[in-house]
Amino acid sequence: MRGVSTTGSAAAPAAPTARRDAESTKAAILRAARHLLARTAHADITLKAVAERAGVSPPLIVKYFGNKDALFARVMSFESDADALLDAPLDDLGRHMVHHVLTGQLERGADPLLRIAFAPVQGEQGDILRVNFRAQVVDRLAERLEGEDAGLRAELAVGTLLGLGVMYGIARGTHLRASAVEDVVDRYAPTVQAHLTP
Repeated sequence: MRGVSTTGSAAAPAAPTARRDAESTKAAILRAARHLLARTAHADITLKAVAERAGVSPPLIVKYFGNKDALFARVMSFESDADALLDAPLDDLGRHMVHHVLTGQLERGADPLLRIAFAPVQGEQGDILRVNFRAQVVDRLAERLEGEDAGLRAELAVGTLLGLGVMYGIARGTHLRASAVEDVVDRYAPTVQAHLTP
């Protein structure tokens, strides 16, 4: 009597779980690299240091990102952060942006936009951060604004938002951090929105 094959289609594929694991690993690597870039000159950061902070091996970073330059090209891009930050209709964008910054601080312990605050200590890499930030965040916001002085209003709105992020995440204002997110949004969002829809 012939045996029945046990290698048929009974087993479910494990690809979705593997994909989720890969995405969470990449996210951890990017978080670690951002953390180090905020505290250390780019030239002094090693893949080993990023790997240790992320809890992975250096070869895994190479597998996912190629090399240190490719990894930090991703770290110094604000495109995906801008996608999330600007993902709301213009009439509600100020509220959305403030909420996004605060919940990012609470859920991830940092706001990726605040990387721009560390640009002055990064030499050439700081120049890349500044160029990317202007093009990918500020200019992109300005393109959405109607009326005069769109560029100035975009810079003022983003500057106002960064001030909140610095006070919350870097200066760690005690009253601000003790307040409910929605209370802060109610108070702060109109200030940001005033620059967007004057």
